Amino acid sequence: MENKSKRAVVLLSGGLDSTTVLAIAKRDGYDVYALSFSYGQRHSWELEAAEHVALSFGVVQHRIITIDLRAFGGSALTDKIGVPKGRAIDEMSHGIPITYVPARNTIFLSFALAWAEVLGCSDVFIGVNALDYSGYPDCRPEFIAAFEAMANLATKAGVEDRQRLKIHTPLIALSKAEIIQTGIALGVDYRLTSSCYDPSATGQPCGQCDSCLLRRKGFCENGMTDPLEYQDVTHEASA
Repeated sequence: MENKSKRAVVLLSGGLDSTTVLAIAKRDGYDVYALSFSYGQRHSWELEAAEHVALSFGVVQHRIITIDLRAFGGSALTDKIGVPKGRAIDEMSHGIPITYVPARNTIFLSFALAWAEVLGCSDVFIGVNALDYSGYPDCRPEFIAAFEAMANLATKAGVEDRQRLKIHTPLIALSKAEIIQTGIALGVDYRLTSSCYDPSATGQPCGQCDSCLLRRKGFCENGMTDPLEYQDVTHEASA
């Protein structure tokens, strides 16, 4: 029987990180309500992956919200801008990449906050990571703390002191290798996930975008091979 006090909204992109976070929420005894977004991204494969992941974990509900961030563009994921390929790891660690989608996590967390209020729960999980070389400003601990403080001022449930929202970021200080270790220990099947910024028409990851290179590096550091089948590539992530 579902325990209302242990409900949680989990932001689920279908990628490696968010899938691991969902597994952590399940491990911690939460009844999971998974939330994904069709936001005008370059491809739909990650949403198909999210559906497979949600099904495999037996979440209570999985909702896909449609918004269109292509209206603003400004990102290689939502605009006619090429996805960077073949970058070295040290190059990824400098600056904010063009794959950053303006205000994406702020928007996603706002939807999660709204659903959490309706569900009467106080817990939201998100797979942000501050060590992932991405430089995304909305993946930093200070952003999460500020949003959490704002959220508790923004809702009827918060004002009436019926809800004190907690944003859980269990991956924020982990390396990609550590995230994979955590997921493997929790039984995550990473074959179900999709991380590539620019997959083929059949969903095969390119192997050369930042996300693919960091993912492959994480598996390599664990002495493992990524279970996804990549397109033929010769470039490997380099330190």
